Order: sequence, then C-alpha cells, then structure tokens
Amino acid sequence: MVGAAVGAADDPDRHARGYRRSVRHEQRLREALRARPLLADSLLAAALYLADVVLWFASPQTLHPTSWPLSLGFALIGAATVAIRRRWIWLAVAVLSAHTLAPFIGVGGLHTEGAAVMALTYTAAAYLPAPRAAFATAALWLPAVAVASLRYDDVGPFIGVPLLYFVVVNALAALVFFLIGRTVRHRRAYVAALEDRARTAELNQTAATVQAVADERRRIARELHDVVAHHVSVMGVLATGSRRMLARDPAATDEALATIEETGRTALREMRRLLDVLRTDQEPAGELAPQPGLAHITGLVEQVREAGLPVRLVVEGDPGPLDPGVALTIYRVVQEALTNALKHAGTATAEVRLDFGRYWMTVEVSDTGRGPTLSGNRLGHGLLGMRERVSLYGGTLRTGPRPGGGYRVYAKIPVEALDGERVGDDGRTG
Repeated sequence: MVGAAVGAADDPDRHARGYRRSVRHEQRLREALRARPLLADSLLAAALYLADVVLWFASPQTLHPTSWPLSLGFALIGAATVAIRRRWIWLAVAVLSAHTLAPFIGVGGLHTEGAAVMALTYTAAAYLPAPRAAFATAALWLPAVAVASLRYDDVGPFIGVPLLYFVVVNALAALVFFLIGRTVRHRRAYVAALEDRARTAELNQTAATVQAVADERRRIARELHDVVAHHVSVMGVLATGSRRMLARDPAATDEALATIEETGRTALREMRRLLDVLRTDQEPAGELAPQPGLAHITGLVEQVREAGLPVRLVVEGDPGPLDPGVALTIYRVVQEALTNALKHAGTATAEVRLDFGRYWMTVEVSDTGRGPTLSGNRLGHGLLGMRERVSLYGGTLRTGPRPGGGYRVYAKIPVEALDGERVGDDGRTG
C-alpha cells in the first residue's frame, strides 16, 4: 500500500494531468470573466473595498477625521466607480475625480482611492481615443494634486511626504498607467488587424480554390463534350450506313448496329460524368421522375386557375415530335410566366398561346395585370433563367409591359429539321 502511494505520488503523468486540469480551469475562468466584464469589475471593486476596510481598522484612529460608518460609506462610493469603469467610463471618471478631491478639502478619508484612480486611468487609456483618454487622465489626477499642493501646509502631515515627492510620484504614476493602457489598446488593435488579415486571406484562399475547381470542371466538361460529340457523330454515320446496307449486307448492318449500341452506351456514360462535373455541391440530386413537357402544360394551367388566376390556353399548329429539352423549355417558360402573373398581376386574367409553325415555334404568356415590379431594365432570376433556356436552343425572349396595360412574355424558338440541322427563316437548313 505504501509503495503504491509513493508510486502514485511520483507518477509524472499524474502531475501532468493535474497541471493541464488546472490550466483548463484557469482558462475557463478567464473566458467567463472576459465574457462578463461587469462581473469582473465588480469583483475587483469588492477586493479594493475589502482592502479599504482592513486599512481603516488597522491604521491609527488619529488619521480618521470621521466615524467609521461615514468613512467606509465614503470609500464604498470610490470602489463603485471601479465596478462601472468599462460600462459608464465618464460617469466613473467624474465621480472618482470628485471623490479623490474630497479628502483634501476636509471631507471623508483617503485609503484606496489611489488604486481606483490607477484602474480608471488604465481603463480610459485602453478604451478611449488618445485625446479623450488624456482628458480623462487629467481629470482624475490634476484636481487632487493641485488642491493638495495649494494647501500643502494643512494636508502635508496627513500625506506624510514632501510636496515635491508627492507631485513627482503622482505624475509618474499617471504617466505609467496611461502608457500601459495605450500599449494594451495598440496591441489589441494590432491583433484585431492580424485576425482581419487572416480572415481576408482565408476568404481569398477559399475563393481561389473554388475558382480553381470551377476552372478544372469547365476544362473537364469541354473534354467530355468533345468525347460525347465524337460518339454521337460516329453513331450518326453508322446509322446512315446501316440504313443504306440493310438490304444488301445484313451481316454488316448487324455489326454496325452493335457498334451503334455500344457507342450509345459509352456516350451515355460520358454524358453522366459530364453532368456530375457540372453539378455544384449546392445543387440537389436529380429527381427520378420524368421532366415535364407539352403534355403537362394543361395541368399547369389548371393549377393556376385553382390558385385564383383565370387562364386561357390557346394552341395553334401541330407541335409534332419535339426534342425533350425544347418541350421542357416551353413548359418552364409558361410555368415561370404564370407564376409571375399569379404573384404580381393582382386581379387580372391571363392567356397562354402556343403557336407551332414550320420553321419557328412561339410561346406567348400575357396578362391584364400590373406585371412584376422591375427597376430599370434589370430582370429577376426567373426571367433570366427563361432567357438562358431559350437562348440554349437558339431562340429569343422578350418580356415587358403590354400596350394598354398588362405584362407579356414572348419566346421564339427555331424548329429542328429531321436531319438535325436548324431551319432558317428562308426554309434552308444550315
């Protein structure tokens, strides 16, 4: 048992653990007091007042011009200025300046006022700009020193030191605590500047990293786009050759179709990788449900009607087979336009007109309301999204107020020819 106790006492790990535990307790105490400055200042004021009480009872009674209740009550006022020194600095300076001056004109007694004056001098220098800090220091020190010097024949025995010594000591004390406070203030400003610089550098580094990742993703996307375009071109060439050789050489046609099948799967895999590269971390994962198209516009119009906006749907021409991306673009244009009308038009009616021609298809959504409130020519995010979608397929988008009132969204998208080439206004492919 004795050996075990001696071994535990000599265990260096035990001493290290105890030291680390004491350091953690000290750090938590400092953080708690730093988070509650009024509590920390109140504890300091209580300590100064306790020292004042001890000095009052320990010093000769001949040094006390007043009774102990009045003297200790007077000292409590001086200690209270330390408690409020960071919250109401100018009130504390005014009260303590008068409190320090009072003993030299025969009111109260002087015990720990010097410590309070030093604490407030440091506080003013550490928390106030230089001119204000100098003014506060002068207000704390000069009145009492000046009155004591003028009446030194009366208060000299009470002070107990020569006049020159009294003046020099007070001047040096004021200068020392003022310089300590200014040093602490400059150090805090320097540390704050370093922290701000570190945050700025971190933000710049993060922005540079994000930019580098985006640039790399764009480069990979361009390369994958070239790969996918090559596979799709090969598929088109093989499909054309297979169609021509279908009757003459079925074996070669079967081999070409097998190549098309494998090339299509490869292109699909690369397309998925391309989408993974372009997708950002903030974007949600893609839904498994099929994307809406022209067949869903009728349901969309019904939903808007149920929401309180009368809508009329007009379809002219035969849409025929459309690229799913084009059909999705038409749906999104109608959806965004009707959503804006529902939010901004007020009491109004709306019309959705789809016109499918030989070379162009148009989408027009108009209402009789007041339209969205836009500053200048700036577009909202929804309108910008519509413009990007329409531009992707070579179309144009125009939005704005209608003559006579209301708002209009108009999109015009070229029709794709059967061979995949775009048809122009003159009917020629290009």
